[in-house]
Amino acid sequence: MSVPTHATLLHIAERPHWEAARDAGEPYAMSTLGRTLDEEGFVHCSSDMAQVDGVLGRFYTGVPRSDLVVLVIDVSRLDAPVRYEPAGDEVFPHVYGPIPVSAVIDVRSLPGNR
Repeated sequence: MSVPTHATLLHIAERPHWEAARDAGEPYAMSTLGRTLDEEGFVHCSSDMAQVDGVLGRFYTGVPRSDLVVLVIDVSRLDAPVRYEPAGDEVFPHVYGPIPVSAVIDVRSLPGNR
């Protein structure tokens, strides 16, 4: 099965973790809600906002949207490999290493946030 690759990836981040990495100039190393890259082995990402919405609905229902942001990651600026792997009926991109702050080209509030 051929899987399309993307120039950018999306990652749901807890705002305090992203801001701490950004402010320190350190690579972002959270994988998913409450779990680090070291614990998971990769950083969970999405290919598009439809996948982001699905992940939010399945795993982030108890988290206030104002506590989350979506990082837009430029794949060409990553030092780590990206693998597209199945999860349920979908294929998700996983980054096998930390995200350099310089690879984050945009930080978006979730719909409904201000």
